[in-house]
Amino acid sequence: MSDRTPAGQFFDAAITLLQRVRDEEADSVRAAGTLLADTVADGGRLFAFGAGHSSLAAQDVVYRAGGLALMNLLTVPGVVGVDVMPATLGSALERVDGLASVVLETSPLRSGDALVIISLSGRNALPVEMAMKARSLGVRVIGVTSVAYASETTSRHTSGTYLKDHCDVVLDSKIAIGDAELTLDTIPAPFAPASTVVTSALLQAVMATAAATLADRGIEPPLLRSGNVDGGHAWNGRVFEEYRDRIFYQY
Repeated sequence: MSDRTPAGQFFDAAITLLQRVRDEEADSVRAAGTLLADTVADGGRLFAFGAGHSSLAAQDVVYRAGGLALMNLLTVPGVVGVDVMPATLGSALERVDGLASVVLETSPLRSGDALVIISLSGRNALPVEMAMKARSLGVRVIGVTSVAYASETTSRHTSGTYLKDHCDVVLDSKIAIGDAELTLDTIPAPFAPASTVVTSALLQAVMATAAATLADRGIEPPLLRSGNVDGGHAWNGRVFEEYRDRIFYQY
């Protein structure tokens, strides 16, 4: 029997979206995972970036038990999560031209690295410029975005383009414009966003693909273990030491 409560409807909506990205984005997930595996095998470093709530999915793959130890968070002051005050400042910074270039020029990224850029709309200056600048530096870019925004909104970058236009691989989260899955006659605005659930699942699928691809090539994937299981800290210490030149959150 179907659960028609708001909670049940949200779970149904999220499950439907997860099934869609599983089935429709399988080739892109495989391509993104392979790109990360190639980068690791070739001695490159891995980075992830997201602004505002998109940063949640980026942080979810950094220093994570069961995740790739080489994934580093690329930070832009004022847009990591919603901890800046006022919170609306973070949204304003996403529309500032030139900010992404300054960040990349002073970051450790270099040619041969890979950068995952997460932006639900993909329309703001910051993610678009970051993708463009990163590729000009020889960095390969994976974009995670809702492609629908490109056909139903106007770009806020001077080029008139979107994040999806400047990526080596694009993962489409399938999230509808506005990122709210539910409506009720008694509530004047749509509610219950699912982008974090779907984007995080997409990225974990990519990480799983990258780890398995490395293993298929006879390369032990640099994975972290939970520090809350026996032997976890010793395991992670070995990984940190072996890959210390490619990990920036530890040293």
